[in-house]
Amino acid sequence: MKTVYLDYAAATPIDPGVQAAMRPYHAVKFYNPSAIYLAAKHVSDDLQTARALVAAVLGARPANITFTAGGTEANNLALKGVLYEHPATHAVTTALEHDSVRAPLAFMAGHGWSYTEVAPRPDGIIDPAKITEAVTERTVLVSVMYANNEIGTIQPLRQVAAQLEIIRRYRRKAGNTRPLYLHTDACQAANYLDLHASRLGVDMMTLNGGKIYGPKQSGVLYTANHVKLTPLIHGGGQEAGLRSGTENVAGAIGFAHALKLAQTLKSTESKRLKTLQQQFLDLLLEQVPTAQLNGSLRHRLPNNLHITIPGADNERLLFALDGQGIQCAAGSACSASKAEVSHCLQAIGLTDKAARSSLRFSMGRGTTIQDVRRAAQVLATVVAS
Repeated sequence: MKTVYLDYAAATPIDPGVQAAMRPYHAVKFYNPSAIYLAAKHVSDDLQTARALVAAVLGARPANITFTAGGTEANNLALKGVLYEHPATHAVTTALEHDSVRAPLAFMAGHGWSYTEVAPRPDGIIDPAKITEAVTERTVLVSVMYANNEIGTIQPLRQVAAQLEIIRRYRRKAGNTRPLYLHTDACQAANYLDLHASRLGVDMMTLNGGKIYGPKQSGVLYTANHVKLTPLIHGGGQEAGLRSGTENVAGAIGFAHALKLAQTLKSTESKRLKTLQQQFLDLLLEQVPTAQLNGSLRHRLPNNLHITIPGADNERLLFALDGQGIQCAAGSACSASKAEVSHCLQAIGLTDKAARSSLRFSMGRGTTIQDVRRAAQVLATVVAS
């Protein structure tokens, strides 16, 4: 029985080319890049080459790139790092964010800061005007996810950035010297969307290697030149003092190669998956007529389909599908084990019952039309049983 993997939003297999690029740094070029002998200096140079490669993709300078152990750390560094610099201030975010954004803000709210969550429209899109309405004189940070990890909706970042720039100009005229930074969690976006920081208008951006066919526990936080952060990890001062600890050179090399490849393939792969997405949706609606799509189809990642099957139990469906070789998800992999109703689905107006009747299918480089045909057929059989 062939396994059909449809959970690429949770994890991607490492690309063979990426794995090959990393291999020397596990056994041959294993040196600590902070050491002073020549072999270590060569490894340090390789690390800086990887940093420059990432910076080029983002339209940034190498000094703007901090390597982290994944998206969660990068989000924590961005949010806590800004707020620690500005005591008793305020942040704005959305009700769709990953827990690695929501949890740090909730933590900070218990220690003297505050934040506001902006609800999306029922189609899973945030209205930029709602973001600006939530900004106060005390707001120093706005965090808006680029593309959602559950329902795949793409947020209008450029419009949000434009609105925040108007507020910044007004503040300067009024003598308010507080910064107003825009951060985006772009972990799900990197395979398919433009990541040029200036074009997006963002001050900080989080990326995750485990979502782009790179190594798990690798990631990046981009910070613009004017952004000041308090580090969360103190020690030897690596990563320009923002992330102490001996660098994961193999992870950084792998991340850089994976990011470059993802952005090289993004146009052709997006086109291929967009076609496959529509075919998959048509098959699902044909064979499971009660299925309902969650989130905007137009403003959506090309690899994502999130559906509700009224009256079904998604846990039962997941086990039954897995038994037939179909691997998918009920929501975020990070919260799946908690048996909690998705905050994202609640935010777009689904009842708890509807949320517990929902499934996420996320496709990737290995997905074929045969895969989605089989998945639709098996789902129809399981739902009818």
